[in-house]
Amino acid sequence: MNILGSIRAATGSSARSCSRRLCDPGPSRWTAPARLAGPSQAAFYASRASISSRRAFCSSTVTDYTPTAALRLPRWVNNAKPGSPRDQQSSDSPDQADSSQTGIRLDSSEDGQSPPPASTPPSTPPSSSSSSGDGSDKADPPPSPPPDNPPQSPTSISKQSVPESYPQVLALPIARRPLFPGFYKAVVIRNPEVVAAIKEMMRRGQPYLGAFLLKDENADSDIITDINSVHPVGVFAQITSVFTAASTKEDEKEEGLTAVLYPHRRIRITELVKGGPSAKVQPADNAQGDAAKDSEAQLPTPPPEREGPPMTMQTSFLEKYSVSVVNVENLSTLPYNKDDQYIRAFMSEIVSVFKDIAQLNPLFRDQIANFSINQVASNVFDEPDKLADFAAAVSTGDPNELQDVLESLAVDDRLRKALLVLKKELINAQLQSKLARDVDSKIAKRQREYYLMEQLKGIKKELGMESDGKDKLIEKFKERAAALKMPEAVRKVFDEELNKLMHLEPAASEANVTRNYLEWLTQIPWGRHSRENYSISHAQKVLDEDHYGLKDVKDRILEFLAVGKLRGTVEGKIICLVGPPGVGKTSIGKSIARALNRQFFRFSVGGLTDVAEIKGHRRTYVGALPGKIIQALKRVGTENPLVLIDEVDKIGRGHNGDPASALLEMLDPEQNTAFLDHYMDVPVDLSRVLFVCTANMLDTIPAPLLDRMEVLEVSGYVSEEKAQIASKYLGPQAKEAAGLKEADVQLEPTAVDVLIKYYCRESGVRNLKKHIDKIYRKAALKIVQDLGEEVFPEPAPAPPAEASSAADTSKPEDDSAKATTTVEKQDAPPDTPGAPETSTPHHEAEKDDKERIVTTVERKPMKVPETVHVRITPDNLKDYVGPPVYHKDRLYVQGPPAGVSTGLGYLGNGSGAVMPIEALSMPGKGNLQLTGKLGEVIRESAQIALSWTKAHAYELGITKSPEELFLTDKDIHVHMPEGSIGKEGPSAGTALLSAFVSLFTKTKINPDIAMTGEISLVGMVLPVGGLKEKILAAHRAGIKTIIAPAGNRPDIEENVPESVKTGIRFVYVEDVKEVLHEVFRGEPIAERWKDTLSL
Repeated sequence: MNILGSIRAATGSSARSCSRRLCDPGPSRWTAPARLAGPSQAAFYASRASISSRRAFCSSTVTDYTPTAALRLPRWVNNAKPGSPRDQQSSDSPDQADSSQTGIRLDSSEDGQSPPPASTPPSTPPSSSSSSGDGSDKADPPPSPPPDNPPQSPTSISKQSVPESYPQVLALPIARRPLFPGFYKAVVIRNPEVVAAIKEMMRRGQPYLGAFLLKDENADSDIITDINSVHPVGVFAQITSVFTAASTKEDEKEEGLTAVLYPHRRIRITELVKGGPSAKVQPADNAQGDAAKDSEAQLPTPPPEREGPPMTMQTSFLEKYSVSVVNVENLSTLPYNKDDQYIRAFMSEIVSVFKDIAQLNPLFRDQIANFSINQVASNVFDEPDKLADFAAAVSTGDPNELQDVLESLAVDDRLRKALLVLKKELINAQLQSKLARDVDSKIAKRQREYYLMEQLKGIKKELGMESDGKDKLIEKFKERAAALKMPEAVRKVFDEELNKLMHLEPAASEANVTRNYLEWLTQIPWGRHSRENYSISHAQKVLDEDHYGLKDVKDRILEFLAVGKLRGTVEGKIICLVGPPGVGKTSIGKSIARALNRQFFRFSVGGLTDVAEIKGHRRTYVGALPGKIIQALKRVGTENPLVLIDEVDKIGRGHNGDPASALLEMLDPEQNTAFLDHYMDVPVDLSRVLFVCTANMLDTIPAPLLDRMEVLEVSGYVSEEKAQIASKYLGPQAKEAAGLKEADVQLEPTAVDVLIKYYCRESGVRNLKKHIDKIYRKAALKIVQDLGEEVFPEPAPAPPAEASSAADTSKPEDDSAKATTTVEKQDAPPDTPGAPETSTPHHEAEKDDKERIVTTVERKPMKVPETVHVRITPDNLKDYVGPPVYHKDRLYVQGPPAGVSTGLGYLGNGSGAVMPIEALSMPGKGNLQLTGKLGEVIRESAQIALSWTKAHAYELGITKSPEELFLTDKDIHVHMPEGSIGKEGPSAGTALLSAFVSLFTKTKINPDIAMTGEISLVGMVLPVGGLKEKILAAHRAGIKTIIAPAGNRPDIEENVPESVKTGIRFVYVEDVKEVLHEVFRGEPIAERWKDTLSL
């Protein structure tokens, strides 16, 4: 048992040893004995097993030791300086150990310092092995470092001092940030081999290791396999406390270990003795020998030999663990003068930065306070190296910068690097503080606004002035209604709906319906109207500016205005403009609105099949809206606009009702004073609205609707009117649209006449406008092609705004660069022909360019040089518009044969035409065959003409006696050329009769005679329409005599221009006998008719 005495005797009184023994419960510590023999050894291990089964953590602190002979001790012990104090003897009886009340402690509470904070293990250890236990990456300054020479206590053994030389240590890699001497650091160890080795070190009283920072920030390891994977400079650290994360189940293994490290000094790796996982070395089993063997037989058996550098006896027990062992050397701070002005300046600046950070970061404030408490015994300026380490330890700088501070041995260089790290920390703290202030200010502002708004609501509620979004909406409706002259019935409905809205919740669906209804009700211009202008001279000027000709229409409009001027109103008038397409019906409506100074609104009813478009939807429907007329009143903002209803003759009829019938209420002057829309459900006065309708024909307009309208016929234009319109209106508009406004490009009047005569024979001028536009476009193309790109260069594309600003920031950006950007290209997909080998390949110049430049800058027009002169004459007109559409006006250039007459027809496009009628007889059975795409009415006219001819065959000289049968063995074929053009109407009656008489009497008809008129079965000639267009066509064809019904005489004399009637003799007839006498004047048959077919 006197093992300690033998060790002391062998080593001498000048040596110091490390011992462990069981002590009494209380403030004294319990240390494990070196090696006990006999029954004492068995009792000790039994008590130790009992203690180990219940302990939750273990801790160790440096204690004094006595040097022993290396060959006889179970562990390697450092040599101490001669004259060091020896251990005080104390009772080592194992009977004094109380396993139920003792813990494994190697430090004393009588040291005069606080023990390391190891009483409570962390609840959730970090995931990274060798990482900080608190996750803040900041070292906690210790209450006080373990002293080297504590005062002796009569109840404990002498404390173990920190060895000054420890050449071989277990190497523990540290992640993310290095450790600094004098500052605690908690690390988590996951590797079971390293955990077992550390426990063994704690059991042996050698709680020392080397901590080195990993070079790879993302690495996570507890062992060093390559010496280059860590920084060579680290710290020599003491394990002050360990926390074992024990499982609740006995059969489960421990998951890890949290170790609190206290670094003492800087060290450098000189050699990797043992690194990485290696084969485990099984130690010899010495515990199975006899307990009575001597102490020498109980010494540990040396491990087997291993390749590589040898391990000292101090770390030989680590051979059986797969851990990293390195040879190290101590690093000492270079000598310095603490009074050096640079050092003191660095220290002052560090302290100043500490103060600044402490004001911004409360965590720094606490750490600095703890550091100051620990340094009360000495002046901080006397230890600049500790100040630099503290500055680096508490900062969250870059790991490489912190490692540079650790590796700096010169105090001034270490202070400089620490100050740099601390300055960065100050900048981050300032930025963090600024962001926090900004967020706090915004939150405070919002909170203040919310608080004030709530106060305002409370005040208004107390005063009865509560107002929210609904109140503002109600005030808006009231202000709108106050500015309108609502009828009494409408005002009552408005008040009811407004009261309903006031008592509805804003989120209710009924509230939204009511709000929309009030929006419409207050946007109808009740009582608002524009000041009308009934000046006749002003209206005359406006109509002449916008239209040429149309004398009848203009006179009717002026009459309308004159009545309005005298009465003060134009109520009760519905105008319907009827005419062929392109005569200007819609533009006449616009001119009337401009002359009257009224708002203009146009909507088309062509193809309309829903009554709701006129009368509106019921409010119960989702998305219900008022009808077109209510929408028009809202749009124009006055109750007396001019509303143009286009295409009233093309209105449809569907399953949703008859819109034509719905128009009756809107257009009837007797009913529209109280027009009732389905949505509004209040009477709306439309009597002040001037309705103008347009139609191409009257046949498809319902009779009740037509009865309520005043029809104004807008007939076609004659050639002279078209020429004037082309020169005054169409030509200048087309020239400006083609970009030739200032250019010398002239369309000669003779070319316009040719254009009207051989290209554009329609009644309107729409087709003429298209041809004139085409002429000027062709002229523009020829000018650009002849002059080339030199005269008309393409402007350079402006670069995108980003590119232009990056290219030259010194030059001011122009507007084009600012308004230019790029979008992704969206090109048409390439064509894929059926036979790719026969197709022409497309070469894309910008194949790689996937963006297209876009801009908002308008392109400026280019000026045509003054040297350019273009004239469009009848000779070169063909180059611009192609060959003529109409080649000749007469089918027969020379005299036609018997059976051919000339009629006048009215085509569907609003133009007249000279139509020859051919009749031919052939053997047959008396049938009549009609060809030429003839309509039903014209077929009936042919039957009437043939029947009249048969009935008067004897008077006409066709038969020799009244009883003679006629056409019993012959068939008659009647044909009207241009069979692709449909022909309809009764106007060909006289022409058909003349053709039959010419055929049967074998008498030719003069080709200069044309006729029109409907005949009855008894031979009366009835009036027809379209005389103006028919006479215009006859004038173009060179007809010299026109036979017309006597009923059309006033129309011809009043409406047909004198220019058209010049050179034409008009013969007005009432009976077909007069037609035959005029057609066959001067022929022998006509002389006989004087007796048989007298007038």
